[in-house]
Amino acid sequence: MITATDIALSYGKRVIFKDVNIKFTPDNCYGLIGANGAGKSTFLKILSGQLDPDGGQVSKGRGQRIALLNQDQFVFDEYSVFDTVIMGHKKLYKVMSEREELYTKSDFTDEDGIRSGELEAKFSEMNGYEAEAEAGVLLSGLGITEKMSKKKMRELEGSDKVRVLLAQALFGNPDILLLDEPTNQLDLKSIKWLEDFLAHFHNTVIIVSHDRHFLNQVCTHMADIDYGKIQVYVGNYDFWYEASQLHFRQKETENKKTKAKAEQLKEFIQRFSSNASKAKQATSRKKLLEKLTVENMPSSSRKYPYIVFTPDRPCGDIILEIDQLSKTVDGVCMFKDLTLTVNKGDKIAFIGPNSLAKTTLFQILADKLQPDTGTFRWGVTINSSYFPKENNSFFNDNEMDLVSWLRQFAPPKSDEGFIRGFLGKMLFTGEEAMKKTSVLSGGERVRCMLSKIMLSHPNALILDEPTNHLDLESITSLNNGLISFPEVILFASHDHQFVSTVANRIIEIMPDSIVDVMTNFDEYLEMKESENSDAGYFLDHQAA
Repeated sequence: MITATDIALSYGKRVIFKDVNIKFTPDNCYGLIGANGAGKSTFLKILSGQLDPDGGQVSKGRGQRIALLNQDQFVFDEYSVFDTVIMGHKKLYKVMSEREELYTKSDFTDEDGIRSGELEAKFSEMNGYEAEAEAGVLLSGLGITEKMSKKKMRELEGSDKVRVLLAQALFGNPDILLLDEPTNQLDLKSIKWLEDFLAHFHNTVIIVSHDRHFLNQVCTHMADIDYGKIQVYVGNYDFWYEASQLHFRQKETENKKTKAKAEQLKEFIQRFSSNASKAKQATSRKKLLEKLTVENMPSSSRKYPYIVFTPDRPCGDIILEIDQLSKTVDGVCMFKDLTLTVNKGDKIAFIGPNSLAKTTLFQILADKLQPDTGTFRWGVTINSSYFPKENNSFFNDNEMDLVSWLRQFAPPKSDEGFIRGFLGKMLFTGEEAMKKTSVLSGGERVRCMLSKIMLSHPNALILDEPTNHLDLESITSLNNGLISFPEVILFASHDHQFVSTVANRIIEIMPDSIVDVMTNFDEYLEMKESENSDAGYFLDHQAA
């Protein structure tokens, strides 16, 4: 159990938390949600002791151990993968290191013998003899092979380092587990393994995640950060969404009724206050009016951008034809002899074990890269627009403000009012529209790129991991925008719910073949699971 009492935190005039009181209890998994900048990661740091609040305190049970998913991929570069995992339990790692150092001494003394006995007792008490096996199970479940586990951390790819750091957090059965975006860069198999792990984990878990499907699968409670407060709801993400919307509507209805009643009383008082026969009634109603209170509806930090793609024309009969397309990158085959035809209404999710293969295909279709062999042809009616996974090249001019940046992609002669209005719909209101591109966050850049695409009015979208860096509200808006889009979409995403609600066709890319099925994502996974219990193989393992 971990308890936060009267927590307060401000940055200058901006209040992050004010008088936050919350208790997280064992055998429950809490999803910590809120808009970007609401303070989710900050609150985890306060709970873990990495950050001191301005006021209040955090308390936990005596002797309880907190584990926090480390966000620094480079801090353990000089350690082995195995040691990095064990370091998740600092006391055990310290005992293990001293124990190994003692046993390698050439001049082992009587004092060393006494000390070794003490260390062995501590080692056994902390389940040190099972440590290697436990670390192996965690690493295997998260997709780190035995060969990789023997390497130094610096030898691993960034996505694999993230997996090792997750294994580190899970190691040693911590009493309180704090996970900030644990599904980033995990494939579906690893996410399913993590879901099962958490289902059998009986201590306290607090998770920050933008993966709605994951939150629905693992959370027993949602802790919603808004208005500088944290309110706990029992249930998963979908339950929170329905409950919070109902609560908001009820408050609005109550306020409307109160305002209507107040207007009636005011009208009566105004009409009859000077009428001697009605004066007593007017006085009575005045007292009632004074008792009426309209509850203030504070401004929520949770904002939904307006994301709607409007094609300038419908797609014709010929949309996209790909014939015998092949590409090798750095000696690795991305795909070979890829042939397919895109039809009207297709919303195709490209999946598979190699993220780079999908990115490479999209770059070729967007004329950013040449194939080794084969051809592709867009129909003459097609106006396609490409959302790249990496967007740095679009923001090279650090001194450009957002109004000037978006004007590059707006219709000719668009005035500043039009540009500002469009930016406002994408949550860049007032002075936000004059921000320099150099200070934009990852999520803000994505919203800019989506604005650029909307202004081009495409009838074919190519989207490579469009949900990366977005908060839940922006993901929901984009999700809904693509569901309602009437034309063609080719996309890749690691977000399970996003894929399952948008795609009506699934194409799995492998180096020497493809699987092409007209179905939704959940049905596809069921089909693959019936063929092979290792269905998790089929979703991208590189989310970022």
